[in-house]
Amino acid sequence: MTFREGDDPPQPASPRPQSLMFSFLGVYVLGRRVAVYSGSVIDVFARLGLTEEAVRSTLTRMVKRGLLARHRQGRKTYFGLTPHAADILEDGRRRVWETGAVNRDWDGSWTLVGFSLPDSRRSTRHDLRSQLVWAGFGLLHNGMWIAPGTKDVNAIVTELGLRDHVTVLAVRATGPTESADLVRRAFDTEQIAGRYHAFLDRWDTPGPQPALPDDLARQLLLHTDWLQLVRQDPHLPAEHLPPDWPAIRAEQVFHTLARAYRRPAGRLADTVLDELPLHP
Repeated sequence: MTFREGDDPPQPASPRPQSLMFSFLGVYVLGRRVAVYSGSVIDVFARLGLTEEAVRSTLTRMVKRGLLARHRQGRKTYFGLTPHAADILEDGRRRVWETGAVNRDWDGSWTLVGFSLPDSRRSTRHDLRSQLVWAGFGLLHNGMWIAPGTKDVNAIVTELGLRDHVTVLAVRATGPTESADLVRRAFDTEQIAGRYHAFLDRWDTPGPQPALPDDLARQLLLHTDWLQLVRQDPHLPAEHLPPDWPAIRAEQVFHTLARAYRRPAGRLADTVLDELPLHP
């Protein structure tokens, strides 16, 4: 994809503390009515080289953003999920365990989003583009974005106050345009494949991440790496991708390692985490 409108799409990077925190919360808190003691969270994240200051700062920022709620018992502070955080984590869970990395069920439809905003709304325009990229859209022409399948962008445009400035259509390609042409024009498949190859370089090896102290640390880093990867993947139709598409192997590696780490990591977490039951 040639990103002609002046903004680069998000690039893979070393996991930020908040990304690791989301993985931790998704694995150990989502779906359970508990809050976790900050000191025990610090102990978990020390395994990944994060300082106490970094963890406390991350927890505080997430409270300010309405993602975590504080609960006190005696002199201890516990952190639990807000409904907003639970929604975000549930979306991530679906992407990891249900949607999958390979789109074999595409029905031939596309969602098209068109808009034109003046320079006076440059910041809003940037936010819209960024959220479209994260939602799996590629830039087809200036002001025209597409994504395979049916995408609900109502929440995006409503939050940005752009309902009167954005056109959303469900379309199908018709001659002379082919769906393969849309994939080629709007998406940089080499860049997407490169991300999966980088994941395989890190994890498709005997005894991956040997520098980490235990399987709890490896589990959290694995889940963070994978979720960042699938969130950046537009989930293009498999029929328009090479037969050796690296997402196929990468997904197999993720599932194999996730299963291998689950029990030993869970046992470690049980010994480290101090939890506070939350009542309805």
